[in-house]
Order: sequence, then C-alpha cells, then structure tokens
Amino acid sequence: MPYGRKSRDRGQVALEYLGFLPILLLVAMAAVQLGLIAYTAQQAGTAARTGARSASLRDDFEQDCRKAVSGFLADGTDCQAAYGADDVTVTSTVNIPSIVPFWNFDAAHKKATMPLDH
Repeated sequence: MPYGRKSRDRGQVALEYLGFLPILLLVAMAAVQLGLIAYTAQQAGTAARTGARSASLRDDFEQDCRKAVSGFLADGTDCQAAYGADDVTVTSTVNIPSIVPFWNFDAAHKKATMPLDH
C-alpha cells in the first residue's frame, strides 16, 4: 500500500467522527432531559407533601410548598389547597424545564392529603 493512501484514511476517520458527534450530543441531552423530568416529578411530590403538612397546621402552605422545591424549579411552582371537613389536599404544579431545543413538556402535578389539626 502506498504511503499517500494510508495518510488519507486517517482523515476519513476524523470526518466520520465529526459527523456522528451531533447524534451523540443529542442522545446525551435526551438522557439528561429524562433525568430532569424524573427529578421534577419527585420535587412536585415533595412540594405537595410539604404544602399539605403546612396547610393542615394552618400555616402559609404556598410559601412552604415553594421552599420545598429546588431553587431553579421554585419559580415555576404553584400550589393549590382544597379543604375538606377533616383533611386538606394540596396539589402542586412544577414546570419541567427543557434543555433540548424545541422540546416542551407539560408541568408535573402531584397531590398530597393530610388530616387537619383541630
């Protein structure tokens, strides 16, 4: 095999790698996005439980609900309470941030019920 042909093959591998790199980056970003979705759902559950506990004690459940969520998710957090005769149900809504361009997600919703402190 002539020397000139061997050196051209090395450049071909570099071009193939550069062509495949965007696909690898997109797969990695999608994996991180799935983790972020799961984390946001977990944070919504924590916010609902904290808000329900606070509402059952007649405290400021909305503020406590937002404080229970990580700082970068707190701005997109909303909590609503529904009082019953003996209990309170808090529904938390946390917006799921998107790191993959053009992918938008619905918010995560979780409910928690606690007995009222009489």
